Amino acid sequence: MIHSPRGVEDILPRRSSFYQWVEREASFLFSRYGYEEIRTPTFEETDLFLRSIGGETDAGKNMYTFQDKKGRSLSLRPEATASIIRAYIQHKLYRQEELWRVYYLGSMFRYERPQRGRLREFHQIGVEAIGQASPWVDVELVEMVVRFFKGLSLPRFYTRLNSIGCRSCRAGYEENLKEYLKLHLDSLCPVCRERCEVNTLRVLDCKSDECQPIIKKAPGIEEYLCEACSSHFEEVRGGLEELGVEFTVDSHLVRGLDYYTRTIFEIISCDLGAQDAVCGGGRYDDLVEDLGGPSTPAMGFSIGVERLLEALEKGGVESSRGKEGTVAYILTLDGRSQIKGYELASFMRSEGVKVELNMSQRGLSSQLKLVNRKKIRWT
Repeated sequence: MIHSPRGVEDILPRRSSFYQWVEREASFLFSRYGYEEIRTPTFEETDLFLRSIGGETDAGKNMYTFQDKKGRSLSLRPEATASIIRAYIQHKLYRQEELWRVYYLGSMFRYERPQRGRLREFHQIGVEAIGQASPWVDVELVEMVVRFFKGLSLPRFYTRLNSIGCRSCRAGYEENLKEYLKLHLDSLCPVCRERCEVNTLRVLDCKSDECQPIIKKAPGIEEYLCEACSSHFEEVRGGLEELGVEFTVDSHLVRGLDYYTRTIFEIISCDLGAQDAVCGGGRYDDLVEDLGGPSTPAMGFSIGVERLLEALEKGGVESSRGKEGTVAYILTLDGRSQIKGYELASFMRSEGVKVELNMSQRGLSSQLKLVNRKKIRWT
C-alpha cells in the first residue's frame, strides 16, 4: 500500500471545511481593509530565496530544491514574501501603486523534523503592504490580525512586539550580543554555538532549557536603535495604544528570516506547546532593493493555519465550524423516479439549495437510515 510521505497530511472533507471557514473569514476581513488576493507560483528559482530569507536560516537550509530538465535550480516556496516581492518588481508595480496591499493563502514547504504544529507541507495566510514607511502601516497590520483572531474567537493569545532596527544600528547590537554570548559559549546548546558566529540574533530565538538563563540576561536592542528607528517604534507603540490593541514589548524578540528590519511582532497562543506562535511578521524595508527593485519600504505577516486551527480547537471552537451540510436528500426507488429526482435536484440546486440525490439501489429503509446518519433535514 502506498502512503503519503512523512510530514504531510491529507485534509479530508470533514476537516477541509474548517480550513475553508478560516480562509473565508480572512479574505472577508482583509478585503475590508483594501487588500486583494495574490497567487504566486509554488516554486521559484532557488536564488530568489537564498537572496531573501538567507541560506543560513532554518527556512533556507530546509528548502525542497531540485533541478529541472535544463539544469536550472528551483525550490518549492518555504514562505511567500519573497515570491510576492519578485512579482512586485517583475510587473513594475512600484510605478502604479503608492501602497500595494495584497493577501495570500497557500501551501509552503520545508524539510523539517515533523512534529506537532510543524509539517513539511503547511498552510499560511498572509498579508503584505508594500510602498509606505509610515508607522501606521505597522499599526494597521497588527490591529487587523488581532481583530481577525478575535473574530474567530481565538482564546488566550497575546502579542509580542519589538524593533530590531535598521541594518546600520543593528550592526552595533549584533556585535555587542556576540561578545556577550562568547562569554557563555560553553553553556549554549550546540546549535546556538554555531549560530553565535553565523546568525547571532537567532540565538535569542532558541527554546532549549540550557540557553534560557543566558538569553534572559542578554542585552536588549532598545539602547542601540538609531534616532529614526527609535522614533518609528515609539509611534507604532503609541498608535496601538490609541486603538486599544494590547501588546508586550519584548526586547529579545527576533524573527527567523534575514530580511526583517524595524518593527517585528508575534502572536502567541497560550494553548499550544513549544510551537506556540500562530502569527509572525514585521517590516522588510530593504528587501525590494535587495532583489533588484527600487528602494521600497514594506511590511507583512503570515499566519500558520495548522497551528491556528489547533489553538482554536483547544480553545473550544468546533472543527465543524463553517461546515454547511446537505439540506435535502431526494429518495428514488426506480429508473423513472431517478429521472424525476434528478430534475427536482437540478431545480433546487439552481435555487441555491444543497441537495443530494440517491445513486444506489438501496431500498427506502436504507435510504432513510442514511438520511438520519447524515442529519439531513429534508427528504
